[in-house]
Amino acid sequence: MALRNLLHNLPEVRAPVEKKLSFNVKLKWTIIILVAFFILSNIPLFGIEESALSRFEYLAILLGTSFGSIISLGIGPIVMASIILQLLVGAQILNIDMSTEEGKKFHSGLQKLLAFAFVLFEATVYVIMRGIQAQPGYIGLVIFQLCLGGILIIFMDEVVQKWGFGSGVSLFIAAGIGWRLFAQLFQFLGTQGTFEASGKVLALVASVVVGDSRGALIALFPILVTILLFLAVVFAQSLKVEIPLAYDRIRGYSVKWPLQFFYAGVIPVILVSALVANLQLFASLLQNWLGNPTFLGGFIEGQPVSGISFWIHSTPILELMIKGSFRWIYAIQAIGHVLFYTIFSVLFSFFWVSTSGMDAKGQAKRIIKSGMSMPGFRKDERVLESILKRYVGPLTIMGGAAIGILASVANLLGALVGGTAILLAIMILYQLYQNIAQQHAVDMNPALKGFFGA
Repeated sequence: MALRNLLHNLPEVRAPVEKKLSFNVKLKWTIIILVAFFILSNIPLFGIEESALSRFEYLAILLGTSFGSIISLGIGPIVMASIILQLLVGAQILNIDMSTEEGKKFHSGLQKLLAFAFVLFEATVYVIMRGIQAQPGYIGLVIFQLCLGGILIIFMDEVVQKWGFGSGVSLFIAAGIGWRLFAQLFQFLGTQGTFEASGKVLALVASVVVGDSRGALIALFPILVTILLFLAVVFAQSLKVEIPLAYDRIRGYSVKWPLQFFYAGVIPVILVSALVANLQLFASLLQNWLGNPTFLGGFIEGQPVSGISFWIHSTPILELMIKGSFRWIYAIQAIGHVLFYTIFSVLFSFFWVSTSGMDAKGQAKRIIKSGMSMPGFRKDERVLESILKRYVGPLTIMGGAAIGILASVANLLGALVGGTAILLAIMILYQLYQNIAQQHAVDMNPALKGFFGA
């Protein structure tokens, strides 16, 4: 009872009074939060000597952050809270009925409370273990700034969920990936501020001009892999199983209830990527604190060279082959990387489907409440549930495995900003496109309607 009272009194973003917000209102708040995110990512922490985490650029992408800034924690606390809560609910340690409004509020409040706890925990760990090195006498101030940034991210995520498009977690990931992708393609400044064709497009042009075939291949392959990944994901997103349904009150009118191939969406690979990122971060912080590597991993210049972190890490095999520096240990590492992503993507798919109401029982309830039934079968929730189970279970497994394999293989082939990152960006933007096209066609002007195919 005390816990429920605490959860009910947690600070929260006020939900809109309207049942359905207009396209312009959602667009306004999404842009405001996006601009605020980029501003915060460029505000450096006061009182730090250095950020040992700044080398982990790939991890920063997955955590939707910029290490050394006030939002160095990124979406890490939110995602970790979600993972822990899913594990507790999935193992039935916590019994939360997500079909009721009270259950949903309790779940949401508990997740927010866990996120606050992880903000404090991660901020303290980052500073105490010298991942972010505070100046003498500034330890408390640096922890306070990190906590402030982490709390701001939590509330910004809530603003997007209630007033914008999608969720803040997805928005922050896509935004971070977008500007890093642009930089990797068209960057023309070096670390010293001088002109340098470091972007892949410029490097490709420069290599062709001087006749450097190896340099041209190194620049070309990541671009091709990224394009192929984009096409594969868009194709897979179009795959779905359509369940024929009919309205009870309108005779002769039927609809199709779509079940996507990527049934759990982008969530499983976000959770797997965040798990890998947090594991590597913790291993590197532990190494900094103890002064030597642990079984979790050893790092040199931000790259894992031993331990669990090494065996689940990805090394761009194509680039190594072109440079002639390929070793068979990287092939074994590649197998470990693919297996880890595939297995955990399937596990997180199951957890997400069972806890988010996307399982066969939840789908059957929604169909019955919508006043629909399956032609040729008795109108009974249990009958409909048994039919849906034939599709939901296999789609959860196949979709989770497919997205895990796609992400891990693209990592190994050297896709720009990492296979997982570009996969996340594509799926997030595709889902955002679908959301806008389906829910806000009436609100948009004729030009935008044509663009979204509405």
